[in-house]
Amino acid sequence: MDALPRDGAPRDPVPPGRYAAESAVAVGAARAAGALVRSRFHDDYGVRAKGGRGDVVTDLDLLAERLIVERVREHFPHDRILAEEAGAVPGPRAGAPHRTWLVDPLDGSNNVVIGLPAYVVGIALCVDGRPVVGVVHDPVTDRTWTATAGGGAYGPGGRLSGPSRAPSAAGPLLAWTQGHTVARRDAVLRELKETLDVRCRRLLQLWAPLLAWAMLARGDIDGFVGYRAEGIDLPAGVLLAAEAGLEVRSLDGGPFLGSVDGPEADRSFVAGRPQDIPYLLDLVAHRAGRGPRSALNGHP
Repeated sequence: MDALPRDGAPRDPVPPGRYAAESAVAVGAARAAGALVRSRFHDDYGVRAKGGRGDVVTDLDLLAERLIVERVREHFPHDRILAEEAGAVPGPRAGAPHRTWLVDPLDGSNNVVIGLPAYVVGIALCVDGRPVVGVVHDPVTDRTWTATAGGGAYGPGGRLSGPSRAPSAAGPLLAWTQGHTVARRDAVLRELKETLDVRCRRLLQLWAPLLAWAMLARGDIDGFVGYRAEGIDLPAGVLLAAEAGLEVRSLDGGPFLGSVDGPEADRSFVAGRPQDIPYLLDLVAHRAGRGPRSALNGHP
């Protein structure tokens, strides 16, 4: 579990290594954006529909995004930036197109609109399509979790290592996410959720997937299942999990290849401890009737 230092004050965890400078900028930008959102959480602000499936965008999203983009552009003027609301942010043509920053300024906008304090700020840097820096900041608790490729994942209490125990005999505690464009009548979606609802101890749908990734890396939940997940926040979450020693697989058990630029069909996954992956894969495979349940770690 993640914990505060003994003095009770949250600290900014910046793993050492090759991307320490980028990580420090991302942590600073995420914390500044988080402070902005937190300070206006109870204010009146504009809210607009985003697409036709109930998603929203608020003035807080736009303000936080602008702040982060300006910070990143100031320090890395030639890098490519993709932001949740603005899309590709214009910048100098020459530079490092192989380096792409991904900005999710307010993951959990729908929660904010209804007054639910469950939201985070997410920033990632990908080099040649692979995440090398991932930062998740929770403005509500003022805690930050960060990871760098090969450098580990850290929170206020030190290095993260995921769940320390096997799932309960009553079933795993899982988080769930799905992409905004997934239709409610999608047959695979309905089968997956019905199966997981029955066979899990709890199935959390937080509508803030980066918060779920942080919970998994901290060891608060047993696993995470995603179906055609949103791409902008996926690299930060996957890196945080991987550097905490967890494994991410596609729903068929193969390597997970999902990315922000790839098709949403590639962004379905299960994530958990390596020793629990066969059990978690069996949970999602069961919905298609592809064989009996496996007995892993004492699970019937």
